[in-house]
Amino acid sequence: MDRQTSYREWLDLLASPAPTPGGGGACALCGALAIALGRMVANLTLGKKRYADVEEEVRILEERGARLQGQFLELIEADAQAFAPLAAAYRLRPTTPSAKEEKARALEEGLQRAASVPLQIMERCGDVLDILEILARKGSRLALSDVGVGATLVQTTLEGAALNVAINTQGLQNRQLARELDSRAAIYLEANRQRAQALYREICAQLQGKDN
Repeated sequence: MDRQTSYREWLDLLASPAPTPGGGGACALCGALAIALGRMVANLTLGKKRYADVEEEVRILEERGARLQGQFLELIEADAQAFAPLAAAYRLRPTTPSAKEEKARALEEGLQRAASVPLQIMERCGDVLDILEILARKGSRLALSDVGVGATLVQTTLEGAALNVAINTQGLQNRQLARELDSRAAIYLEANRQRAQALYREICAQLQGKDN
Protein backbone atom coordinates (compact mmCIF):
# COMPACT_ATOMS: atom_id res chain seq x y z
CA MET A 1 0.00 0.00 0.00
CA ASP A 2 1.62 3.27 -1.06
CA ARG A 3 0.79 6.78 0.06
CA GLN A 4 -1.22 7.44 -3.08
CA THR A 5 -3.64 4.58 -2.38
CA SER A 6 -6.47 5.09 0.11
CA TYR A 7 -7.64 2.31 2.39
CA ARG A 8 -10.91 2.15 0.47
CA GLU A 9 -9.09 1.84 -2.86
CA TRP A 10 -6.80 -0.86 -1.50
CA LEU A 11 -9.71 -2.86 -0.11
CA ASP A 12 -11.55 -2.55 -3.40
CA LEU A 13 -8.45 -3.91 -5.15
CA LEU A 14 -8.24 -6.73 -2.62
CA ALA A 15 -11.87 -7.61 -3.32
CA SER A 16 -11.34 -7.58 -7.08
CA PRO A 17 -10.10 -10.46 -9.28
CA ALA A 18 -6.79 -8.61 -9.79
CA PRO A 19 -3.76 -10.75 -8.87
CA THR A 20 -2.59 -8.24 -6.28
CA PRO A 21 -3.08 -7.40 -3.50
CA GLY A 22 -3.90 -10.77 -2.00
CA GLY A 23 -3.73 -12.77 1.19
CA GLY A 24 -0.08 -12.01 1.83
CA GLY A 25 -0.67 -8.29 1.69
CA ALA A 26 -3.69 -8.68 3.95
CA CYS A 27 -1.48 -10.47 6.50
CA ALA A 28 1.08 -7.69 6.40
CA LEU A 29 -1.70 -5.16 6.94
CA CYS A 30 -2.88 -7.14 9.99
CA GLY A 31 0.66 -6.99 11.34
CA ALA A 32 0.76 -3.24 10.79
CA LEU A 33 -2.56 -2.87 12.61
CA ALA A 34 -1.27 -4.94 15.53
CA ILE A 35 1.79 -2.79 16.08
CA ALA A 36 -0.17 0.42 15.46
CA LEU A 37 -2.39 -0.55 18.39
CA GLY A 38 0.73 -1.11 20.46
CA ARG A 39 1.98 2.35 19.51
CA MET A 40 -1.37 3.82 20.51
CA VAL A 41 -1.09 2.23 23.95
CA ALA A 42 2.45 3.54 24.27
CA ASN A 43 1.39 7.06 23.34
CA LEU A 44 -1.50 6.92 25.80
CA THR A 45 1.04 5.98 28.47
CA LEU A 46 3.66 8.61 27.69
CA GLY A 47 3.40 11.85 29.64
CA LYS A 48 1.19 10.41 32.37
CA LYS A 49 2.42 10.91 35.94
CA ARG A 50 1.20 7.46 36.91
CA TYR A 51 3.64 5.90 34.43
CA ALA A 52 6.57 8.27 34.91
CA ASP A 53 8.85 5.45 36.07
CA VAL A 54 8.46 3.61 32.74
CA GLU A 55 8.42 6.72 30.52
CA GLU A 56 11.76 6.13 28.82
CA GLU A 57 11.18 2.40 28.31
CA VAL A 58 7.77 3.04 26.74
CA ARG A 59 9.19 5.77 24.54
CA ILE A 60 11.74 3.31 23.17
CA LEU A 61 8.97 0.78 22.55
CA GLU A 62 6.99 3.37 20.61
CA GLU A 63 10.00 4.18 18.45
CA ARG A 64 10.60 0.47 17.77
CA GLY A 65 6.94 0.11 16.94
CA ALA A 66 7.08 2.95 14.42
CA ARG A 67 9.90 1.21 12.58
CA LEU A 68 8.05 -2.11 12.65
CA GLN A 69 4.89 -0.51 11.32
CA GLY A 70 6.86 0.88 8.40
CA GLN A 71 8.36 -2.54 7.70
CA PHE A 72 4.93 -4.17 7.58
CA LEU A 73 3.69 -1.54 5.15
CA GLU A 74 6.74 -2.19 2.97
CA LEU A 75 5.91 -5.90 3.07
CA ILE A 76 2.44 -5.20 1.67
CA GLU A 77 4.12 -3.81 -1.43
CA ALA A 78 6.82 -6.50 -1.40
CA ASP A 79 4.16 -9.20 -1.47
CA ALA A 80 2.51 -7.62 -4.50
CA GLN A 81 5.85 -7.26 -6.27
CA ALA A 82 6.72 -10.89 -5.56
CA PHE A 83 3.42 -12.29 -6.77
CA ALA A 84 3.00 -10.22 -9.95
CA PRO A 85 5.66 -12.09 -11.99
CA LEU A 86 4.38 -15.42 -10.63
CA ALA A 87 0.87 -14.60 -11.81
CA ALA A 88 2.31 -13.69 -15.20
CA ALA A 89 4.16 -17.02 -15.37
CA TYR A 90 0.96 -18.95 -14.60
CA ARG A 91 -0.71 -17.23 -17.56
CA LEU A 92 1.96 -18.37 -20.05
CA ARG A 93 0.81 -20.92 -22.62
CA PRO A 94 4.06 -22.34 -24.03
CA THR A 95 3.98 -24.29 -27.29
CA THR A 96 7.64 -25.26 -27.63
CA PRO A 97 9.97 -27.27 -25.38
CA SER A 98 12.18 -24.24 -24.75
CA ALA A 99 9.16 -22.11 -23.86
CA LYS A 100 7.95 -24.80 -21.47
CA GLU A 101 11.36 -24.84 -19.79
CA GLU A 102 11.24 -21.06 -19.48
CA LYS A 103 7.81 -21.22 -17.87
CA ALA A 104 9.01 -23.88 -15.41
CA ARG A 105 12.01 -21.74 -14.50
CA ALA A 106 9.86 -18.62 -14.06
CA LEU A 107 7.41 -20.54 -11.87
CA GLU A 108 10.15 -21.94 -9.66
CA GLU A 109 11.75 -18.54 -9.13
CA GLY A 110 8.39 -16.88 -8.64
CA LEU A 111 7.25 -19.41 -6.05
CA GLN A 112 10.45 -18.96 -4.07
CA ARG A 113 10.03 -15.17 -4.01
CA ALA A 114 6.33 -15.44 -3.17
CA ALA A 115 7.09 -17.74 -0.22
CA SER A 116 9.83 -15.50 1.15
CA VAL A 117 7.65 -12.48 1.89
CA PRO A 118 5.17 -14.21 4.24
CA LEU A 119 8.17 -15.68 6.07
CA GLN A 120 9.43 -12.15 6.65
CA ILE A 121 5.98 -11.19 7.90
CA MET A 122 6.01 -14.10 10.35
CA GLU A 123 9.49 -13.23 11.58
CA ARG A 124 8.42 -9.70 12.49
CA CYS A 125 5.46 -10.98 14.48
CA GLY A 126 7.87 -11.98 17.24
CA ASP A 127 9.09 -8.37 17.43
CA VAL A 128 5.51 -7.14 17.74
CA LEU A 129 4.86 -9.55 20.60
CA ASP A 130 8.02 -8.39 22.37
CA ILE A 131 6.48 -4.92 22.50
CA LEU A 132 2.91 -5.93 23.30
CA GLU A 133 3.98 -8.20 26.17
CA ILE A 134 5.74 -5.30 27.89
CA LEU A 135 2.87 -2.91 27.28
CA ALA A 136 0.45 -5.42 28.81
CA ARG A 137 2.37 -5.03 32.06
CA LYS A 138 3.54 -1.43 31.93
CA GLY A 139 1.22 0.41 29.54
CA SER A 140 -1.90 2.41 30.33
CA ARG A 141 -4.52 0.24 32.04
CA LEU A 142 -7.19 2.19 30.16
CA ALA A 143 -5.95 0.69 26.88
CA LEU A 144 -5.27 -2.85 28.05
CA SER A 145 -7.95 -4.25 25.74
CA ASP A 146 -6.14 -2.70 22.77
CA VAL A 147 -3.06 -4.74 23.61
CA GLY A 148 -5.32 -7.78 23.55
CA VAL A 149 -6.69 -6.84 20.15
CA GLY A 150 -3.10 -6.50 18.95
CA ALA A 151 -2.37 -10.01 20.20
CA THR A 152 -5.32 -11.44 18.26
CA LEU A 153 -4.15 -9.65 15.13
CA VAL A 154 -0.66 -11.09 15.56
CA GLN A 155 -2.13 -14.59 15.68
CA THR A 156 -4.15 -13.88 12.54
CA THR A 157 -1.04 -12.54 10.84
CA LEU A 158 0.97 -15.63 11.74
CA GLU A 159 -1.63 -18.16 10.68
CA GLY A 160 -2.48 -16.36 7.46
CA ALA A 161 1.16 -15.90 6.49
CA ALA A 162 1.82 -19.59 7.16
CA LEU A 163 -0.91 -20.45 4.66
CA ASN A 164 0.72 -18.18 2.12
CA VAL A 165 4.04 -19.94 2.57
CA ALA A 166 2.37 -23.33 2.11
CA ILE A 167 0.43 -22.41 -1.03
CA ASN A 168 3.70 -21.45 -2.69
CA THR A 169 5.98 -24.20 -1.42
CA GLN A 170 3.58 -26.92 -2.53
CA GLY A 171 4.32 -25.97 -6.14
CA LEU A 172 8.11 -25.90 -5.82
CA GLN A 173 10.00 -28.55 -7.76
CA ASN A 174 12.91 -28.19 -5.34
CA ARG A 175 11.37 -30.24 -2.55
CA GLN A 176 14.31 -29.83 -0.20
CA LEU A 177 13.92 -26.05 -0.36
CA ALA A 178 10.17 -26.44 0.08
CA ARG A 179 10.69 -28.46 3.25
CA GLU A 180 13.17 -25.89 4.59
CA LEU A 181 10.74 -23.02 4.00
CA ASP A 182 7.86 -24.98 5.51
CA SER A 183 10.00 -25.80 8.53
CA ARG A 184 10.87 -22.14 9.10
CA ALA A 185 7.19 -21.22 8.86
CA ALA A 186 6.26 -23.95 11.36
CA ILE A 187 8.85 -22.71 13.85
CA TYR A 188 7.64 -19.11 13.63
CA LEU A 189 4.02 -20.21 13.85
CA GLU A 190 4.27 -22.48 16.85
CA ALA A 191 6.54 -20.28 18.94
CA ASN A 192 4.74 -17.02 18.38
CA ARG A 193 1.16 -18.30 18.16
CA GLN A 194 1.53 -19.69 21.66
CA ARG A 195 2.86 -16.33 22.85
CA ALA A 196 -0.04 -14.44 21.24
CA GLN A 197 -2.58 -16.82 22.76
CA ALA A 198 -0.96 -16.59 26.19
CA LEU A 199 -0.94 -12.79 26.03
CA TYR A 200 -4.61 -12.73 25.04
CA ARG A 201 -5.52 -15.04 27.94
CA GLU A 202 -3.49 -12.94 30.34
CA ILE A 203 -5.29 -9.77 29.30
CA CYS A 204 -8.70 -11.46 29.49
CA ALA A 205 -7.90 -12.55 33.03
CA GLN A 206 -6.84 -9.05 34.01
CA LEU A 207 -9.97 -7.48 32.53
CA GLN A 208 -12.29 -10.01 34.15
CA GLY A 209 -10.63 -9.64 37.51
CA LYS A 210 -10.43 -5.88 37.73
CA ASP A 211 -12.87 -3.77 39.69
CA ASN A 212 -15.52 -1.96 37.63
